[in-house]
Amino acid sequence: MKSKRISHDSGLDALSCDDILCNILFRLPPESVFKFITVSKKWLHLICSPSFRHSYLSWWKTNSRLLGFFVCNSSYLGRSRDGVRRPKSEPALLLLSTCEEGDDLTFSGILKQLGYFIDSSNGFLLCGRHPKTYYVWNPNTKEKYQLPRPRVYFEELCMAFMVEECPDGSVCYKVIRAKCDRILDEVNTVTIESFSSDTTTWSYSTLTCSSTLSLSPRTVATVIGGVIHWYAEHGNVAIYKPDDEDRHIELIKLPGSYDCDEKVLGESFDGLLQYGESTESGMAIWVLEREPSGSIFKWNLRCKLKFKTMWKKNPTPMIKFSSKETQILSFLPQNSESVFIRSGCHVFLYHFESERVELVHYNGRGSFISWDLCRVVPYFIPAWPYSSLCR
Repeated sequence: MKSKRISHDSGLDALSCDDILCNILFRLPPESVFKFITVSKKWLHLICSPSFRHSYLSWWKTNSRLLGFFVCNSSYLGRSRDGVRRPKSEPALLLLSTCEEGDDLTFSGILKQLGYFIDSSNGFLLCGRHPKTYYVWNPNTKEKYQLPRPRVYFEELCMAFMVEECPDGSVCYKVIRAKCDRILDEVNTVTIESFSSDTTTWSYSTLTCSSTLSLSPRTVATVIGGVIHWYAEHGNVAIYKPDDEDRHIELIKLPGSYDCDEKVLGESFDGLLQYGESTESGMAIWVLEREPSGSIFKWNLRCKLKFKTMWKKNPTPMIKFSSKETQILSFLPQNSESVFIRSGCHVFLYHFESERVELVHYNGRGSFISWDLCRVVPYFIPAWPYSSLCR
């Protein structure tokens, strides 16, 4: 009895030590750790603390929660005076909600204060109206920050948005505006203007490339590990590392064909750049991998799928959508097992391993959206518990 009591007391002493408790929790999968926030306020504070979250995510990769799909009509973003005007009946920032949390965001009224959707990173939103007004919205604090007005005017531009969380809980983000020159211009430089939350100012710089290039206007970058990937003309992707002191931008040819109906960039489960495109017949997905020599990158085909075959393998009611045009829509964050596709005004999630098509239910005016003119982007937030005690 005495030995059992000593063992029990030793266990309590171990769990009362934050360092020992953290080491235990580090070895548990996310689905188990999230349940322990109900044990006590101390455990809630520990698990939700920025330092524990930062250390835990270095061991594990957690999933993200889908709140819905943002709809952005590029015709309204930075339009000229004689450009297309948005009807008053159409929201400037439309979210097709897929869950209760997305409904709360829609009806909170905050979306009406942010202008048009531009991009998202780590759950943070970059919104505004080109070329003067930009906002960054924090999903945890529900606060928005208005960036100072950019110093340089770009007639055509593309954007990049990246958010990083520090171990002390502070959040650092960067917004980059890149000038898009006309295809006819033979230039090997790109003018950019960057905003950093650390300096709270815009800085002007010029990037150089070993060949001529022109970035695709009205697009946003895919950021992987702090590296920016922009679409460029003539079927290229431009790669830029903001921390590179040489301010060099590199071009890599995209695989596939020029006659694709839709193309998307994303991050694979192993942290690599993946590219997907779709035509009337089907879709294909490649991953950019480094050759054994270490100095050459090569696109490797990971998946090729015919839409006709996909619909045949999925029973009704899915089969009724097979007569409509099917396109690839978007990748999931750090995921190579599934992909969003669209048929008409319906959004589906296709799972490569099971070859199963899953209908994604959303609330909104999907049937009234000009899908060919709008950019429809899934909005994810990190699936990590948040407590106001750790703010």
